[in-house]
Amino acid sequence: MKLAEIPRSFFQSVKLLAQSPERLQKKANGTLPIIVTLTTIPSRIGTLPITIRSLLAQDRAPEKIVLWLNEEFRDKLPRALAKLQGNVFEIRFSPYQFSHRKLMHSLTMFPDKILVTCDDDLIYHPSALRLTYEQHLKHPDVVIGNRCREISYDGEGRVLPYLKWPFVTKALKNERLLMPVGAFLVLYPPNILSEMATDVALFTKISPKSDDLWFKTCTLLNNKLSISSDSPPPEPIPIFGTQRVALKHTNNTKDHKRKQWEDIAAYFKFTFD
Repeated sequence: MKLAEIPRSFFQSVKLLAQSPERLQKKANGTLPIIVTLTTIPSRIGTLPITIRSLLAQDRAPEKIVLWLNEEFRDKLPRALAKLQGNVFEIRFSPYQFSHRKLMHSLTMFPDKILVTCDDDLIYHPSALRLTYEQHLKHPDVVIGNRCREISYDGEGRVLPYLKWPFVTKALKNERLLMPVGAFLVLYPPNILSEMATDVALFTKISPKSDDLWFKTCTLLNNKLSISSDSPPPEPIPIFGTQRVALKHTNNTKDHKRKQWEDIAAYFKFTFD
């Protein structure tokens, strides 16, 4: 988290926590036909209500927000989180620990719905869901990412380290290499992913630490594309104190994403000429 972001993070967190769930939802001007789906880790369960509140406070409400928690929380939900449950927000339980569960279970439960994934450590701008959905209306047959990277290779066809995959600001020579970054919201239309998306044995073998890469893979396997929004919402605000434990630290410092993409490309014999 950048030093300059800390005051804003505190201010927005306090503002959201001061309002009742009912008051947060009164700001919504209608409902969007989308399901927001997310998960969390134990170290963030205490700050997660801030993220949920930011999703409840959208200027157009989602049809539903579904949080997938590991079974360990079934009988020990934090009160601040439990009291947010209602017509919009619900908590469901999973036997799994991996991050893929945030989309995997909802694909099965809501097969005909538009799904939007988000992260558990951010405060989303009130326009975030509406602007993402508006992009879907313009481009209904693709995955929409508000921030994307280009999966990149060197001149000899070797995958570059993940931190050298540039953020996408213009059309790519090969659009198949565009990968949405989950933290900034990713929208998945119904039936956009291969049926392999829920193959636990396979993704825990070749992409166990990157749901972004796995769901990108399942887009390609279904001969579909992802695009970067041309009108993204303001960047979400990190919640102070949530980054002490984060999967991205392992993925980035040990370059796990590059290794997982190499394994994925080898397994499915992907070529990107």
